[in-house]
Amino acid sequence: MRMPRPDVPSTSPSGPAASSSSLDLRSQAPRYNFGLQETPQSRPSAQASSSTPQGTSGAAGDQSSSGTFPQSTLSAPPAQGSYFGNKRSYAEKTFVSNFTLGTSSSSARGSNYPQMLKTPRSVGNPQRSGYKNWIPQMGYSATSSSSVSAHSPSVIVAVVEGRGLARGEIGMASIDLKSPQVILSQFADNTTYAKVITKLKILSPLEIIMSNTACVVGNSAKLFTLITENFKNVNFTTIQRKYFNETKGLEYIEQLCIAEFSTVLMEVQSKYYCLAAVAALLKYVEFIQNSVYAPKSLKICFQGSEQTAMIDSSSAQNLELIINNQDCRNNHTLFGVLNYTKTPGGSRRLRSNILEPLVDTQTINMRLDCVQELLQDEELFFGLQSVISRFLDTEQLLSVLVQIPKQDTVNAAESKITNLIYLKHTLELVDPLKIALKNCNTPLLRAYCGSLEDERFGIILEKIKTVINDDARYMKGCLNMRTQKCYAVRSNINEFLDIARRTYTEIVDDIAGMISQLAEKYNLPLRTSFSSARGFFIQMTTDCTALPNNQLPSEFIKISKVKNSYSFTSTDLIKMNERCQESLREIYHMTYMIVCKLLIEIYEHIHCLYKLSDTVSMLDMLLSFAHACTLSDYVRPEFTDTLAIKQGWHPILEKISVEKPVANNTYITEGSNFLIITGPNMSGKSTYLKQIALCQIMAQIGSYVPAEYSSFRITEQIFTRISTDDDIETNSSTFMKEMKEIAYILHNANDKSLILIDELGRGTNTEEGIGICYAVCEYLLSLKAYTLFATHFLELCHIDVLYPNVENMHFEVQHVKNTTRNKEAILFTYKLSKGLTEEKNYAKSKEYS
Repeated sequence: MRMPRPDVPSTSPSGPAASSSSLDLRSQAPRYNFGLQETPQSRPSAQASSSTPQGTSGAAGDQSSSGTFPQSTLSAPPAQGSYFGNKRSYAEKTFVSNFTLGTSSSSARGSNYPQMLKTPRSVGNPQRSGYKNWIPQMGYSATSSSSVSAHSPSVIVAVVEGRGLARGEIGMASIDLKSPQVILSQFADNTTYAKVITKLKILSPLEIIMSNTACVVGNSAKLFTLITENFKNVNFTTIQRKYFNETKGLEYIEQLCIAEFSTVLMEVQSKYYCLAAVAALLKYVEFIQNSVYAPKSLKICFQGSEQTAMIDSSSAQNLELIINNQDCRNNHTLFGVLNYTKTPGGSRRLRSNILEPLVDTQTINMRLDCVQELLQDEELFFGLQSVISRFLDTEQLLSVLVQIPKQDTVNAAESKITNLIYLKHTLELVDPLKIALKNCNTPLLRAYCGSLEDERFGIILEKIKTVINDDARYMKGCLNMRTQKCYAVRSNINEFLDIARRTYTEIVDDIAGMISQLAEKYNLPLRTSFSSARGFFIQMTTDCTALPNNQLPSEFIKISKVKNSYSFTSTDLIKMNERCQESLREIYHMTYMIVCKLLIEIYEHIHCLYKLSDTVSMLDMLLSFAHACTLSDYVRPEFTDTLAIKQGWHPILEKISVEKPVANNTYITEGSNFLIITGPNMSGKSTYLKQIALCQIMAQIGSYVPAEYSSFRITEQIFTRISTDDDIETNSSTFMKEMKEIAYILHNANDKSLILIDELGRGTNTEEGIGICYAVCEYLLSLKAYTLFATHFLELCHIDVLYPNVENMHFEVQHVKNTTRNKEAILFTYKLSKGLTEEKNYAKSKEYS
């Protein structure tokens, strides 16, 4: 096989994703824009749709037929980080005509909602930005997996609520476009819809789908109103109620779910609402992706609300779990402290685990055993880390492979070829990963090693190698990757493909030869360069004084200059680039035909990649935990009925500060489950409260914690009331926001909760503040929840006379004489001691040291 000359370098800094054809394919792919519709929703149809029997999904009586969707135009919502997946791995568990689509925002509600065809950019609040038009092309669309980074939004969620007697029963279905996994949920929620809002905040969705009957103007469902208020920057799409059809949902699951996860059918057969949600979701996703999922290709799981601890979005923000409150680009967060992952899948799993910690002690201890072995076995740690770092995004790769495009485009062809090369690269890492794990001892690592013994990995790789060259592999650089795609298929499989590749090689050689001749002709140091946008072009680095008449010859056009570096082309080179592109399209087309046949052969075996993806992401997260432990003196936590931390410190503060933070002890039991913490401002109360919550979360995700010794009680909910800001968007004053947050805690707390309250009642006068605090304390004392209550109201400390389970603690300060100013100063020790503080003036009237 003749290859292009090796002296044609790639100077493009972009990676393989930038190697797509520079041909504009907009004319070949439909452009969509789901805006507000031209045809208003009529109230009679909404009423007719809502007349289904109570207690059903409202869709069971509708006859929904499958067909094609009408074409329209599409707007995508803004980018934010997100991933939602199953926190427990498999090893740990041993549309048609009349398809009415409409988008809404929380501020885009008119008298005849929806009213007319507009993009979200042009309706509602002009301050809301982030929407953009996009073109759904397989592999490269704004919603397709190859165009988004590890934490950009890629989750679409369908939400439906029961009606009549079944109101409050919620069905949810979500799919991550970066991962071919559908998560189903169904649960009962109270009138605050706290579980729904929390789950959606964790998902951080790209788009939310709801029934059109839930958002009729003047009669909007409370759930729709709450969601639109809490997700102002998320695109909403309304779909006719008949597409929320549980019968269709069950058919989808039977048709698309892979055999290994087919037991989900037994779990969801009577879960009518999540079945209705998944029916609408999959129909909609297939439409916007312009592709269908291959049969038996999706991982479908059912998750109740009891498998993980619940951390509401306000608490996640107060504790800075994922995003730093001062600077969103700053990694001074719990995620930043623990994130030493090497793969996008590992990073996403870590994020989802932090937001939803585990509550199963056995699973947590299995993870801790793995971290302990990784810390004790240096060879295992570095061997695994070396192999894991070479993996690409397996979940994203799998997502693209299982989709069958409805239209054959150059982008679709190029994407399939690229991903087949990525698949080969991934499967070639299975054996090195098995070797790295062969001497492990812990049950979880052995289970992962056993999962790699699946013979289907070898079967797929052998089938790929019969068609794909052995030396075809993932490479950095768009020209390098383009060459790999051109010569991916073995020679002598398709005679016309071999001819097209020879033509392409000759054109590339001719380009290099022409540039060499130009260099000799003008006696200039010209070199051949390549970028995905421009194709081949000429570069030169020289001082302008070395040029004749201080300018380039007139033959060169499209000249750009950066310092002493010139980039330009010529008319002949542009023509040769066009010939090169034509030849490339022929190669991609013929290669695509061969690749499609190969993919059909390997589809029946591709399910093993779900196990591989799960294994790689979990191992990556466990390695990240072990890596974090090596950088600080963390200790393995125990799980008992007592919260006991000996000399624990704040993990984020340790990362920020030069010196190690002051360590403190914590001891809470069921007989002494309410701590009142006092002390002057800046003495360390808020930091201490956050430290307890962060250590609890670290323990429940399977990480070691920053302490000399630690014991934790498994908590099912973590609540915080810490911030003192008002909220202009919801027209809430500081006091109103305080009351909303404390009411949320009182409505949802249970005996297994961890509650942190920092200086409640500061938004009103002292007498009212003390009264509110006293009432809240009395209610929380009736629960067995572990509560830490920081306050400046010293009158509150006397509640221990009435309730024996109250204990007073305070942060010590020292009064020192400042001889230079002849004033008394306060020295903060940041040490926690028993009893209440003796400071009466919040440290405001004294000089801080």
